[in-house]
Amino acid sequence: MGCLIKRIPPGRPRLRELPGRAEPPVPRSRRAMEPPGPAEAPGRPWDEAKAFYDNLAPKKKPKSPKPENAITIAVSSRALFRMEEEQKIYTEQGVEAYVKYQLDHENEPFLPGAAFPFVKALEAVNAQLRELYPDSEELFDIVLMTNNHAQVGVRLINSINHYGLFIERFCMTGGNSPICYLKAYHTNLYLSSDAEKVSGAIEEGIAAATIFSPSRDLEVSEKQLRVAFDGDAVLFSDESEQIVKAHGLDKFFEHEKAHENKPLAQGPLKGFLEALGKLQKKFYSKGLRLECPIRTYLVTARSAASSGARALKTLRSWGLETDEALFLAGAPKGPLLRKIRPHIFFDDQMFHVEGAQELGTVAAHVPYGVAQKHKQRQEKQQNPKSK
Repeated sequence: MGCLIKRIPPGRPRLRELPGRAEPPVPRSRRAMEPPGPAEAPGRPWDEAKAFYDNLAPKKKPKSPKPENAITIAVSSRALFRMEEEQKIYTEQGVEAYVKYQLDHENEPFLPGAAFPFVKALEAVNAQLRELYPDSEELFDIVLMTNNHAQVGVRLINSINHYGLFIERFCMTGGNSPICYLKAYHTNLYLSSDAEKVSGAIEEGIAAATIFSPSRDLEVSEKQLRVAFDGDAVLFSDESEQIVKAHGLDKFFEHEKAHENKPLAQGPLKGFLEALGKLQKKFYSKGLRLECPIRTYLVTARSAASSGARALKTLRSWGLETDEALFLAGAPKGPLLRKIRPHIFFDDQMFHVEGAQELGTVAAHVPYGVAQKHKQRQEKQQNPKSK
């Protein structure tokens, strides 16, 4: 009886023959499970097929940290995405027309907003932290905090997935202010385009700022998070600014010299700098101080010789530092910020925020301290009939 020889389809590799002995055929199920051996040449059809289907398979997302362990950044939808057109519909046509528009366009992703590069930089830091500390939950956790109707959530989710952002926590309050939820979410920083909500958060003792889009595009680092802070009424209290407003610069210089060794009280964003410093130390402990993906800047109108020492000694007394300290002695901050290219710059005075904006920096206004009261008095003087 002759031997039956099974025809091998074109492209399928033939079994290797050993001298004097024929190898039994490998079962189809086993063949599919076994990876190619090291001696086999690359480019086999099943290698290509496996690579193709691996690319199609959804990538496993990292696990969200517990809120009590994370540094929570709450971002409003209008800070994260550009929603000017939708906001115009809401203002002119009302909530029903607004919701209908969002539902009709829910498969169209929003364009990136002012806070988008900052959020991307936070996620880049998280990726490096997960590599160094796989089991640690000391990470940034981004929460989308919005007073949008829940029906709008589908378009927000689609936009987040479109850009590959890792934002798992949402708070959609259907027209009510989300401020009352910030503490429940363990918020370390709240960014919004709504100045009124930001003021409400500051009054609740939560670090917050109104974020503004720059007037021109400026490329920022994709590998290093850069955060720039003003000093007085941002990291520090407004004690020194009160002296300036009440008595002028000469008295301010005298006051700072006399109190050089007395630390300033903390300002609204001191805790956020502290949180950044805590993460920086995790990189330092791995010998990565020079390659740290977080860099902080103090950018202050103070002059170094006459009032700089108190600012630096205050940070030292808190066990904190910034990577760079830039004392401008009243010079504009915009040109220097253009060189730094931070993902975000915090200041309590709008003329510094506007100056940064004009030169391409994403700037955020911190409505805290005597400068805000001074501004309100000026506005009342200019508009005496306004209530």
